[in-house]
Amino acid sequence: MILVTGAAGFIGFHLCQRLLSQGHEVIGLDNLNDYYSVDLKQSRLAQLTPHGNFQFYTIDLADQAAIEDVFSKHTLTTVIHLAAQAGVRYSLQNPQSYISSNLVGFFHVIEAARAKQVVHFVFASTSSVYGSNTKMPFSTSDNTDHPVSLYAATKKSNEAIAHSYAYMHGLPVTGLRFFTVYGPWGRPDMAYFLFADAIAKGQPLTLFDQGLLRRDFTYIDDIVEGIVRIAQQPPSANQDYDRSHPDPATSSAPYRVLNIGNHTPVPVKDLVALLEEALGKKANIIHAPMQKGDVEATFADVDPLTLLTGFKPQTPLEVGIRNFVSWYQAYYQM
Repeated sequence: MILVTGAAGFIGFHLCQRLLSQGHEVIGLDNLNDYYSVDLKQSRLAQLTPHGNFQFYTIDLADQAAIEDVFSKHTLTTVIHLAAQAGVRYSLQNPQSYISSNLVGFFHVIEAARAKQVVHFVFASTSSVYGSNTKMPFSTSDNTDHPVSLYAATKKSNEAIAHSYAYMHGLPVTGLRFFTVYGPWGRPDMAYFLFADAIAKGQPLTLFDQGLLRRDFTYIDDIVEGIVRIAQQPPSANQDYDRSHPDPATSSAPYRVLNIGNHTPVPVKDLVALLEEALGKKANIIHAPMQKGDVEATFADVDPLTLLTGFKPQTPLEVGIRNFVSWYQAYYQM
């Protein structure tokens, strides 16, 4: 039995669909907060709840007793912790929500997983932990001690907490650094979604830094494929770990960190052009300077993921954007 937190979220929804299609029993948790459209979250859930192998709980991760109650009711082998307060810019407006969800909530879930001795604890980290690093591609062996947003700092903290649980308690943990996930049923606060909405409605869209910021856009199906494969392979302690030259990606404890990205950074202005083509409309662009917390580029080194699983994300952006736009037009009847 697998627990997925953030089950009504973008990635969690797609992951639950995939796990259910494989015959797994899935327990889903989500607090259905209003950071973005609750209706969209409910629509995702409506695709999951009819399935006989799916059970859902509306729970806030800050409620430790409720988390412990779910763990006590079910025999869980794997926990995939995706729930978090997302977004870089929103952390400038509401920092408290990041502490409550991403730190306190994370602790409640990993502590419950430790107490129940689950086989594998998998959690979502982010490419944002690389901060203003300029060495490309980003490698999990790189130093990530300089996050440039509170969101990134909380995710870096998750990695550190997870390592301590692996070391102190022998809990097998894997952190997955996702790179700019996009696709059908996506988050309305993400740039590609905001751009599509503006173009479709003939409204202006804001393009930062002349659209030259580059992102490693990763299609949702590739993210889910990576999660599913990794979840089946709990880490063990690295017997060759060199304490005199420590590698952040691995450990003498059952701990590892992996990137899941498309390993193809694309300028944001090219994303806008693909959306224009798919929607058949031109964008009304307003230019603005680079924002606090933004980074110039993201670029994932996925060789360790491929070596471990035999899988390399590779959905072309033009294919993924066409799929997203088809869903967007159908869902919103545009």
